[in-house]
Amino acid sequence: MQRTREELATFLRSRRERLLPSDVGLPSGVRRRTSGLRREEVAALAGVGLTWYTWLEQGRDIGVSANFLDNLARVLKLDAAERRHLFLLAHERPPADVGKTWCEVPRLIHRLMDDLALCGRPAYVLNLRWDVLAYNRCANQLFNFDSYSSERRNLLWVLFTAPALRELFVGWETEAPRILSSFRRDYAVSNQQSDIQALVNELKKVSPDFHTWWQQHDVHAPCNGIRHLNIDGNSVAFEHTSLTIDADRHLRLVVYAQSESA
Repeated sequence: MQRTREELATFLRSRRERLLPSDVGLPSGVRRRTSGLRREEVAALAGVGLTWYTWLEQGRDIGVSANFLDNLARVLKLDAAERRHLFLLAHERPPADVGKTWCEVPRLIHRLMDDLALCGRPAYVLNLRWDVLAYNRCANQLFNFDSYSSERRNLLWVLFTAPALRELFVGWETEAPRILSSFRRDYAVSNQQSDIQALVNELKKVSPDFHTWWQQHDVHAPCNGIRHLNIDGNSVAFEHTSLTIDADRHLRLVVYAQSESA
């Protein structure tokens, strides 16, 4: 941890020194000998003692809680990437993330999905909560995403509540719990007060299957490989995989392609 403690100390000083008192609602006061906020100001705003915060900025071997790091990120006005960096330096792991990461899907990803549609490849974008943020026409033909409101256009929700999805997935009783176990990996990295928890709580109430399988705590490898779908009464094999397109926002592109070996 010695290297990360030194890096943490340097990072904190640099973020503190870039702020003005007015940035955090403090009066400018008299002329300052150094740029940025004083350590005592950061400590007070973060709700900790000056000595303790000084030790942290000096790279001493002290423990910090996730709540404190969140408070410190707020005080220092860190963006999402900086907050993640702070947690990695202090905890050697990223912070818990909110489950719902609404954002504008990059235009390039839309173009890529359109190109995939020209080849007959269904594709859609999921966030950490598994909301379907964007999709191409082939994905819409396959999963009928247009038929769901934006609030309910969530892959896990439709998988367990929409009769059409039960009919689409061949062997739904086997496939659905495997998909759920993959979702559990994303659930594990979200914070428990997030929208992802609200989704789980609601599904436990409306879907007996979800409630039963959720209690089993099964965890499998990420969903990819071969999936059989019911197309016009025939079982058609599709290869499918997911590609990370924005790690900070947990956005990934899911792509289906009819299996050449089918």
